[in-house]
Amino acid sequence: MRLFAERIEISTDRERALVDVTLEVQRLVRQSGVVEGICALYAHGATAALMIQENDDPNIGEDVVDCLDRLVPKGVWRHDRVDGNGASHIQAGIVGPSETIPIRDGKLDLSTWQNVFFCEFDGPRRRRTVAVTILGN
Repeated sequence: MRLFAERIEISTDRERALVDVTLEVQRLVRQSGVVEGICALYAHGATAALMIQENDDPNIGEDVVDCLDRLVPKGVWRHDRVDGNGASHIQAGIVGPSETIPIRDGKLDLSTWQNVFFCEFDGPRRRRTVAVTILGN
């Protein structure tokens, strides 16, 4: 059983955005040498998350952000009195910080229309990180 651990670094240029990290994760899967196993991803930061989502229509990312902004609007939360990002914390909590993806034949076992997205809810940020842990044979 192999264990491989690495980090992906991301910079974001918008307040809220979904950033496709699939190619970088797949590169690490190849580098790990694992053919059958799992890839666990974890976003660092209380205002960041990870999501598996459609990869073909770029409007999906905008739709996700718009939906979350409607569900959890800015400027109405008690935490906003501290540093103005209460909605960012709540949105990140709803989406969640992690994803686990099977590895089959040395590749992420995603469907045709799925990719892995880092979700920025409190940007822009110069440096965000995602922990990648790959386990398998």
